[in-house]
Amino acid sequence: MISFFCSLYNTQKSISRYKIAITRYVIIFISIVLVACNISSKQEPAKNQIELPNPGSLNKKELERLRIACENWYLSVLKTKGFNGGILVAKKGNIIFEAYNGNVHLNGLDPLNDSTSLHIASVSKTFTAMATLKLWQDGKLNIDDQFNKYFPSFNYPGVTIRTLLNHRSGLPNYVHFMENMGWDKRIKINNEDILNFLIIKKKSIQNIGKPDKGFSYCNTNFALLALLIENVSGKKYSDYLQETFFTPLQMNHTFLYNKDSGNVTMSYDYKGKLIPFNFLDDVNGDKNIYSTPRDLLTWDRALTEGNLFNKKTLEEAYTPYSNEKPGIRNYGLGWRMNNYPSGKKMIYHNGWWHGNNAAFIRLIQDSATIIVLGNKYNRGVYHAKDLSSLFGSYFGAGEEDELEASFSTVPKSNTPVAKVSQKKRYTKKKVITNKKRKAPIKKIAPKITKKSNKKKSK
Repeated sequence: MISFFCSLYNTQKSISRYKIAITRYVIIFISIVLVACNISSKQEPAKNQIELPNPGSLNKKELERLRIACENWYLSVLKTKGFNGGILVAKKGNIIFEAYNGNVHLNGLDPLNDSTSLHIASVSKTFTAMATLKLWQDGKLNIDDQFNKYFPSFNYPGVTIRTLLNHRSGLPNYVHFMENMGWDKRIKINNEDILNFLIIKKKSIQNIGKPDKGFSYCNTNFALLALLIENVSGKKYSDYLQETFFTPLQMNHTFLYNKDSGNVTMSYDYKGKLIPFNFLDDVNGDKNIYSTPRDLLTWDRALTEGNLFNKKTLEEAYTPYSNEKPGIRNYGLGWRMNNYPSGKKMIYHNGWWHGNNAAFIRLIQDSATIIVLGNKYNRGVYHAKDLSSLFGSYFGAGEEDELEASFSTVPKSNTPVAKVSQKKRYTKKKVITNKKRKAPIKKIAPKITKKSNKKKSK
């Protein structure tokens, strides 16, 4: 009997050891499967991920000098003037200064941070332009094709993809002509509405210029380019941007606004009053991308040879195309630029829509980037170009408002819009001043009038 129990015990002990061994093998097998799945899941997105070069090295002393200078500028020009937004300055891909001020809702308790997506207004045009050039680089279109090759009913001969990109198409601005011609503002305009309006109402539309005669900044151009991207790629404009740029570059806080976007960061006027959306807010291509300073830094880093675009494509984008008038300011294919006597070149784009202001400045020769985004109207944002002097001889940058988003008439001439608008404001102010001084100071009135006329003739 004792021997029977001993035998039974030994048998159960063997079975127990066998179970333990099997359990160990099962655990090892499951672990291997999980690790393999994990590796697979990590490798899957890597197929579409664009690897950017590592940021360059910086001298600590130089880094501190730049940080202090940027902080002093930020405190004196932006923060003390009611700035609500974010600023980022980088050198060789390294963030040397970054700051956020204010709240998502102006009087709320939700502070802005590096993940807060803000409307970048006309800086959106840089994505539309580069998406068009990507299709060209991939051999899917020719930028010198006429637009009516893709939209046969578009009866504007001479308007090419290139003239849309460099604002030399001669087309009028939909921001003005659709409202002036009786569009019901209770109905939101979309890109197809603009195209159809141009086709059907051509005989009634005023200020249609001759293609490639001169520069005239016009949002219509980029609204049409968004339609072109959809036509050629076979994808929605938003999907093409997401799949080509935002997802591969891991720009996780960048997206195109649409009715399905949910709650987005609203904007405010300079007094802090909320600005609601209006009938123009469903048009894409010229605006409507939301992003962050950090994501835009990623975009800047991606716009280097060998990442998304080759040398030829970037040269086309950064070539100045409007040379009728002398001066440092010009426009490429979706990019503003300043060409300085020192040989330096500033590639940039400003933005202004509702209360949103944006400045995206790229000093490619000095590997520096300056980004400012705000959602409470603040002209100080456009002074960000002043920081360029920290990195080289970028003298004469001055201030430039983003007047294309205003509702003033776009002059049909070869003169850049911003220059004409600034001159008109200045002249008008002087004339009003002189008229006020005429009545009480009769003896010197003729002299003042003569002097004023002389200034106006310049």
